[in-house]
Amino acid sequence: MSGHSKWSQIKRQKGVADIKRGNQFTKMAREIMVAAKEGGPSPEANFRLRLAIDRARGVNMPKDSIQRAIERATGGGEGTQLESVVYEGYGPGGVSLMVEATTDNRNRTAPEIRAAFGRHGGKLAESGSVQWLFEQKGVIEIDADGEAAEEVSLVAIDAGAEDVQTDEGLVTVYTAPKDFERVKRGIEAAGIKTASAELSMRPTSTVRVGQDAAQTLLRLVEALEDLDDVHKVHANFDIPEDVLQTASV
Repeated sequence: MSGHSKWSQIKRQKGVADIKRGNQFTKMAREIMVAAKEGGPSPEANFRLRLAIDRARGVNMPKDSIQRAIERATGGGEGTQLESVVYEGYGPGGVSLMVEATTDNRNRTAPEIRAAFGRHGGKLAESGSVQWLFEQKGVIEIDADGEAAEEVSLVAIDAGAEDVQTDEGLVTVYTAPKDFERVKRGIEAAGIKTASAELSMRPTSTVRVGQDAAQTLLRLVEALEDLDDVHKVHANFDIPEDVLQTASV
């Protein structure tokens, strides 16, 4: 999924995450609440919560906000009503998308997601339509180039990575879900800073998207990611780097 990984890197470089930080904090709070609700309030005993907290820290979410989210989920109130839902659909160019949402009201979330697909040349599909095209993997991204990328790759392989891909300044490490924490710790123990680390859905095949469809497709992805209830968007597009660099959303 080199195209989508590269798009994540480009967004970081553009500072889009900073612009939308308030929205990001809301999403991270919901992720933490669902993880705490399902697995308990202790990060040491709850891997999903531990990962959610790490991601929240990665976007500089305040410690007090993280703790409040855990308490809301385990002490009653709004957090106890949240649930995780996955929506599936198709975008421009025949691209398949999986949309992970965290919601307290499916009757609100589903129409919002359907409308976003419709406005940007896509359509919502039946459950199970595209999920078979993805497999869960640990995904760790490191900004590195040249000899540094080679070093990162060797460290990741030694730590137990399944696959490592390098692409002009970006190293993407893939692991089995059960090995994710061990590989991440091994990379960090070597003094290597990660740009992002999460359990994600990796496509088993990709769809090459040209100039005509790319702009609309990326606007669809951004529109879905902007929805308050949407937690993650997974897609199997592969867009040439020159097209990604000129895309504006």
